[in-house]
Amino acid sequence: MDKPLKIAIAGLGTVGAGVIKVLNDNKDLMSARCGRSVEVTAVSARDRNRDRGVSLDSFTWYDNPVDMASDDNVDVVVELIGGSDGIAKALCEKAIENGKHVVTANKALIAHHGTALAKAAEAKGVNVMYEAAVAGGIPIIKALREGLAGNGFSRVYGILNGTCNYMLTNMRETGRDFDVILSEAQDLGYAEADPTFDVDGIDAAHKLAILTSVAFGCEVDFDGVQTEGIRHVSPIDIEFAEELGYRIKLLGITSRQNGTVEQRVHPCMVSKETPISQVEDVFNAVVCEGNFVDKVVLQGRGAGEGPTASAVVGDLVDIARSLSVPTFSVAADKLEKLSSASLARHKGSYYVRLMVVDKPGVFADIAGVLKEHNVSMETIVQRNRAPGETVPLVLTLHETSEDSMLKALDGIGALDSVVETPRMIRIEDF
Repeated sequence: MDKPLKIAIAGLGTVGAGVIKVLNDNKDLMSARCGRSVEVTAVSARDRNRDRGVSLDSFTWYDNPVDMASDDNVDVVVELIGGSDGIAKALCEKAIENGKHVVTANKALIAHHGTALAKAAEAKGVNVMYEAAVAGGIPIIKALREGLAGNGFSRVYGILNGTCNYMLTNMRETGRDFDVILSEAQDLGYAEADPTFDVDGIDAAHKLAILTSVAFGCEVDFDGVQTEGIRHVSPIDIEFAEELGYRIKLLGITSRQNGTVEQRVHPCMVSKETPISQVEDVFNAVVCEGNFVDKVVLQGRGAGEGPTASAVVGDLVDIARSLSVPTFSVAADKLEKLSSASLARHKGSYYVRLMVVDKPGVFADIAGVLKEHNVSMETIVQRNRAPGETVPLVLTLHETSEDSMLKALDGIGALDSVVETPRMIRIEDF
């Protein structure tokens, strides 16, 4: 049996402790599968005395995690600190500089600095592995980069944030408002005290930027992800979606089009007949569309100690087996720099909810604005008549450009009979 693979872990939160548990509990299995043992030799965290449910007695402790990158008794640095810059970035850069492999669950770091880290690592002949950064326990990076490597991809999309999926599921099932469900998600530990990264789509955008690079062999471009969260989705929209045969999901969608790449994160209405509409609660799912494999759907838990630790250990197994693959599917110096497709030119169908004063001429005024911008109505739904009162009016629109749709909404929002900002959700045909 070859010499042990020696691991240093920076960050001993839920995932870090989980990695140690997996390596301890599956020690014999790991040795059998890798042909050598995988051993933790060093650790670092903010609080040395906190009880993490695992013994740290046999490990070298570092107060400064960056110092682990210079430890001769370390082959792989596992970065579980988080954050796109600061100590996490410094640790990874130092590890690569010293010829050590890096495994990370840090989607923000990879989304912002993945291209630079990949170039540095490949120049040094070491790996940067990040399976745990996207979709938790779902092996989507390995699937795109290896299992489906014989395919050219046209589109990859999915539910990439379990917090938002939990919230949308429970809003639909209970009819309760966004704020109530958010508070519940925070109490359950699904959402942070500051939920911005989750509910505003930033977490999903980090993951989508990574998937885009792996799928299309291009530089990671987080700034090119057009991002919208779920704060404006209300129970009434969810009810209307059900009535119209749809479910509302926060999706990340990336596609390659004529030398550009379109990356977008936003709430979508998807048919209840599609597999992704059935993915509920905290689960994630990713759909890959390849030119030979057609559609592949991967589903599983997107976060949590076990699933995320499992993904980290999966990367460690690859390194222990001496498996070396390009960080983003193709050699880092061959990554394309693709321009971002403008969402204004996106074409699709739309759901629009208006709150209008129920009076004669409302339909005619709205239809006039739509006609002015070459937008065609497919359906109109008004549940109840209440002359002189405010009522919801729902439209679905035939395929049109985003630019035309937004101009039409501006015009409709300016009508005297429309008393609230129009709410728009894109309808996706999968």
